[in-house]
Amino acid sequence: GRAAENMTDVEPNKQNADRQVIECFGVEWEEFDYSSAPAEEKMRQSWDQYFHIFPWSAVTKQSEGFDMGCGTGRWARFVAPKVGTLNCIDPSHAIEVAKHNLASFSNVRFLNETTEDCTLGDETQDFGYCLGVLHHIPDTQKGLDDCARILKPGAPFLLYLYYSFENKPLWFRLTWRSSDMVRRFISRTPNVIKKGLCSSIAALIYFPLARSARLLASCGLDVTNMPLSDYRDKPYYQMQNDSLDRFGTRLEQRFSRAEIEGMLGKAGFENIVFSERTPYWCCVSYKK
Repeated sequence: GRAAENMTDVEPNKQNADRQVIECFGVEWEEFDYSSAPAEEKMRQSWDQYFHIFPWSAVTKQSEGFDMGCGTGRWARFVAPKVGTLNCIDPSHAIEVAKHNLASFSNVRFLNETTEDCTLGDETQDFGYCLGVLHHIPDTQKGLDDCARILKPGAPFLLYLYYSFENKPLWFRLTWRSSDMVRRFISRTPNVIKKGLCSSIAALIYFPLARSARLLASCGLDVTNMPLSDYRDKPYYQMQNDSLDRFGTRLEQRFSRAEIEGMLGKAGFENIVFSERTPYWCCVSYKK
C-alpha cells in the first residue's frame, strides 16, 4: 500500500528507473564528491554502520562482487582493498566521480548502468551490496530481483532500505509525515533553489538537532528516538549531503522490516539477518 502510494510521485516508466531521479543524483554526487571528504576515520565509522554485519569470512582476495548504485564510491574505497574485483555500477554522472575517487585501485571496474540493464552475467558475482538505492527506483522488488540474478548461489548480499518507522512512537511518525510534505515540494524545485533549501535545512535543522543529541547523550540520556540523533558524531559535510539526498529526491519509498524480508524472500534470498543499529533497515542475506 505505502509503496504503491509513493509510486504516484513519478510518471509511468517503461524502465525500472526514473530519469529525473537519476539526473538529480548525478548533480548531488558532483556536488558532494567526497574528494575532500571529512576525516577518513569518520567515514570509516559510517561505513561500519552498514558493513559490521557483512560476512567478510565469505569473501577472499579472489572474490568478484558489485556495488549497486555506487555514487561517488565512498563505500567502495573501503571494500576494494578486501576483494579481487569490485564492479561499481551507477546510472548517473556520479560514475565519473567514482572513477576519479577510486583511480588508485586497479581492481575496480565501472559500469554506467541501472539494475535492469546491468551487463554482469547471471550468477557471476561472489557478493554484492546495495545501500540506500532501491527505495529510489519505481519497482524496488524488481531491483532486488536484478541483484539476485547476478549473484552466485550462496553469495552474501548487503542491503539498506529506508524504514517505515514502525519501531518509532506516533509523534515521530507524524513528524516524518510533515517533513515528507516538505520533501515533495523541495524535490520539484530547480536545482539551484533545491541546493539552497537543502543547505539551509542542514544548517538550521540537521546540525542543531545532531549536536543537541550529542550533548544529551554525553549526559547519559537516551537519544534513540530523537530525530537525526544518528548524525550526532557525523561531520557537517555528511549532513549537507544527506539533506540534499533526503529532501532533493522526488521518489522515495519506505519499507517495514517485515516487508523487506518478504521482498528478499521473493527475490530468492534466505538466512536474512538485520542489523539492530541505525540506520534502519540494514540487513545481510544469501542467494538461494
